[in-house]
Amino acid sequence: MSAKVVWLFIFVALYWSYCIFWGIKSAMAAKTASDYFIAGRRLSMWVFVLAATATSFSGWTFMGHPGLVYRDGFQYAYASFYTITIPFTGVLFLKRQWMLGKRFGYVTPGEMLSDYFQGDAIRILVVMVALLFSIPYLGVQLGASGFLFNVLTDDLVSVNTGMWVLSAVVFIYVASGGLRAVAYVDTLQCILLAMGIVIIGLIALNLAGGWGALNEGFAKMGANPELGKWGATAAGHNAYFAIPGVIQWTAGLGKETPVGGLWTGIMVLTYMFALMGIQSAPAFTMWAFGNNSPKPFAPQQVWASSFGIGGILFFFTAFQGMGAHLLGANSAVTKAGLALNNALPDLIANKQGGLVPHYINTIGDSMPWLVGLLAVCALAAMQSTGAAYMSTAGGMLTRDLYKRYLNPTASHKTQKLFGRIGVGFIVLAALVVATFSRDALVLLGGLAVAFGFQMWPSLAAVTWFPWITRQGATWGLAAGLLGVIFTEKFGASIAGVVGIDLPWGRWPLTIHSAGWGMILNLAVCLPLSAMAQKDTEARKHRMKYHDFLREHASLSADKKKLIPLAWIITLAWMFFGIGPGAVIGNTIFGAPNAGVEGWTFGIPSIWAWQILFWGLGIGMMWFLAYKMEMSTMPSKEVAALVDDIGDVAVAPKQ
Repeated sequence: MSAKVVWLFIFVALYWSYCIFWGIKSAMAAKTASDYFIAGRRLSMWVFVLAATATSFSGWTFMGHPGLVYRDGFQYAYASFYTITIPFTGVLFLKRQWMLGKRFGYVTPGEMLSDYFQGDAIRILVVMVALLFSIPYLGVQLGASGFLFNVLTDDLVSVNTGMWVLSAVVFIYVASGGLRAVAYVDTLQCILLAMGIVIIGLIALNLAGGWGALNEGFAKMGANPELGKWGATAAGHNAYFAIPGVIQWTAGLGKETPVGGLWTGIMVLTYMFALMGIQSAPAFTMWAFGNNSPKPFAPQQVWASSFGIGGILFFFTAFQGMGAHLLGANSAVTKAGLALNNALPDLIANKQGGLVPHYINTIGDSMPWLVGLLAVCALAAMQSTGAAYMSTAGGMLTRDLYKRYLNPTASHKTQKLFGRIGVGFIVLAALVVATFSRDALVLLGGLAVAFGFQMWPSLAAVTWFPWITRQGATWGLAAGLLGVIFTEKFGASIAGVVGIDLPWGRWPLTIHSAGWGMILNLAVCLPLSAMAQKDTEARKHRMKYHDFLREHASLSADKKKLIPLAWIITLAWMFFGIGPGAVIGNTIFGAPNAGVEGWTFGIPSIWAWQILFWGLGIGMMWFLAYKMEMSTMPSKEVAALVDDIGDVAVAPKQ
């Protein structure tokens, strides 16, 4: 057994010990169902800041994101803006959901929405979204952890063995301690995730010979438009250094291949919509309910996520992904004599998923202890999101199905038992799919975050817009889910089973499935809501919630004057930073083939544009979260209407 494998097992054992410790400690503290499912609404500020950040940025950020930057270049690196768009969802919804949860004793989003809309169909749909999000998302994370251990142990541990053993530990601490255990383990996982990405980025930079050598290599690549997966854009630029336009009208129709790459301005924008689904997914509503106050929301959204993780991705992930082309991973670049090092194997044949493990292996002989540490960093990143979705989905199965329909008087002990059974069901389902049908897992995984985004109209209804009705929100959500399914590979597979060949491919017109889902969602939600406005009793009921929110969270007269400015800042940032206007970034600071001297800041124009709008995005988030008070403490204290908080969900008093 090699030294790196020994160190790997040592660090994994220490990490597992920490996880199980918090599982046991939290289990002992969980006296009530509220303690187990939402940590008794007592999560402290910094626990939430770190835990919510770890939940938002999973193993996909650690393992998958650098690989896709490598595969598609800087045009895909616009996806790093999810460090801003994911918490942007939280800015809109978390504070107001927390207020409603505190006021009315809600534990799950299904309880909140079914009370608000006075119907149970929305409750069932929310549970479906939670399961469709959790199982494939968890399966992808667990499968990636098994693959990582297979590579780093030089095939000593098989992919499936590693996946099942690692999953057992996650199940033990999540099922034992509930959301509190998840939160305290996530605090360490957040630190490990960030540290690991930075260290691997520095490894890549060192292998390339430093910042100057890396940019000189980029300049030589930019001067060769035909190098790489996508070749040249329609404008003749190397597709690694330019997005291929605003939209491609034929891409997907008749299944034509995009020209110069997939990541048009519209594709980037709608992909960011999909990733907004992470904090609008049902799990994050329960994270909101678990807090002692809204104080942690703004620091998490602005500083931990937008600033901290954003800076890490725009620099250190870029070093990993784009640097790989110059380190042997791109055979075309190597054959052209542009490689700075041959430290990595050729990964051009759709092997980008192995990029990060290969980076880790480059230090295996010289620093085996660091291999073990980085492996645990990757493992922590993969488990951070999966654990949260296991816990919250188990809570929804218990509260929204078992307690609601089978045993309304279930005791705290019984609820905790069924919560643990729910966690076991979700883990087992994810593992079975990941073990026996990896193709199905990949297809389902593509649906997860896009499903979460379809919750936006329902959340907007309960927190902002009383004119959205039960019929509009419920049928709109159903239509949105179908829209997502049938603009993904999964929908094409379903259609193929019944002998139908869909005339569009995946993501037609370079619009992500989340975008198509929301188009159908709103196309159903808005007219149905308009037709149901005469139901004055239902409107009167909904207004009780909104009157409470307005009483406790209204802006002062001076702040209300800033609302138009907030709209302008937000829409302008989305248009130019992650939307159609991003095409300006291709050349505004120098054409891709202009060379280092021709680049205004000595780096490719597209990279400089992304860094510029990362900074502007932090400013936008600060303005919304703090200045516009969207994530600060309510202006009036929120009094709970129930004594046994979290045990009984009640409608507003008459």
